[in-house]
Amino acid sequence: MASPSARVATRTSVFTESVIREMTRLAMLHGAMNLAQGYPDFPAPDFIKEAAVLAITSDVNQYAITWGAPRLRQAIAAKTRRFYGLDFDPEREITVTCGATEAMMATMLALVEEGDEVIVFEPFYENYVPDAAMSGAKLVFVELRAPDFALDPETLRAAFSARTRAIIVNTPNNPSGKVFTRPELEQIAALCQEFDCLCITDEIYEHILYDQHEHVPMATLPGMYDRTVTISGLSKTFSVTGWRLGYVLAPPVLSDAIRKVHDFLTVGAPAPLQEAAGIAMEQADAYYPELRGMYDAKRRQLYSALREAGFECHLPQGAYYIMADFSHLGFPGDDYAFARHLIENIGVASVPGSSFYRDGKGAKLVRFTFSKSPETLAEAAARLARM
Repeated sequence: MASPSARVATRTSVFTESVIREMTRLAMLHGAMNLAQGYPDFPAPDFIKEAAVLAITSDVNQYAITWGAPRLRQAIAAKTRRFYGLDFDPEREITVTCGATEAMMATMLALVEEGDEVIVFEPFYENYVPDAAMSGAKLVFVELRAPDFALDPETLRAAFSARTRAIIVNTPNNPSGKVFTRPELEQIAALCQEFDCLCITDEIYEHILYDQHEHVPMATLPGMYDRTVTISGLSKTFSVTGWRLGYVLAPPVLSDAIRKVHDFLTVGAPAPLQEAAGIAMEQADAYYPELRGMYDAKRRQLYSALREAGFECHLPQGAYYIMADFSHLGFPGDDYAFARHLIENIGVASVPGSSFYRDGKGAKLVRFTFSKSPETLAEAAARLARM
């Protein structure tokens, strides 16, 4: 009889458990300030919480339509039209998922064949490696070089081939904080059209931008509407990471395939939370500038603390993370050893930088999040100052 280990699917051997969530568990074990995992430790806006309570007490507690409650899909369509001039049909082109994480997995499973090449920029969000493994894709990496994480056109072109099925573009980017510029996105768009491939965009941080940086959805560029899958969600914008509400915007032929996979992955996202999200999005236009201002203050607070503690880092253009270089601190070990040292001896949790790279890159980097209260960030700063 075969041993139990022989029954484990080989696709699970190419990735590990989430390093981010591992750091969270270690932070809890050692009582460290958790600047590792990007969830807020401050309250969500009252208007979205009140909408959730109303939905539950109004007994919106049974299954919603598999591809999303009508009110939420209509609210997404209206917001996308107001902000970006894109006219997505809520009946055919918008699918609500259990977070952007499921949205990406459903998209990869629906649109990528075994052996297809998918281009990913590094540093990359850690989920993209398991997404590729589950869908059978082969990842092709294009490095964005620090400190400004600029895109090199020649390196990008060299990554495309006849085997390229898609490119994943995460903007604003986790972990680097980079916001892709319009010229950079135009380069990507031109190559997608030349090589007849899809662009899958992860735009979950679309409303968290700084210093006049502009979020340009790939689907707005000429020739890209029909070959772009746009993924976003509510968890980061409304500080409700535990609600698990994401969505996919795609033309009907792509949406049809994604909806079939989504149906048998999760059936649907929680009905009362979808109703609450729809209500919140209908009244959130004045909230988005407040969100930016709040996070800009947190960004500067953490940046100052890291610089004063001796880290090399740069202000991010978007999202709510800072990649920090600890090379000058005299620590002899790699990023994993340093991250554990911070948790166990300093009392601050971060994420090892190499978890966002392949082949050992990022070994002198760690990522911190500033999606925390001013009090949490102040206490973390005080602890880092004692290094």
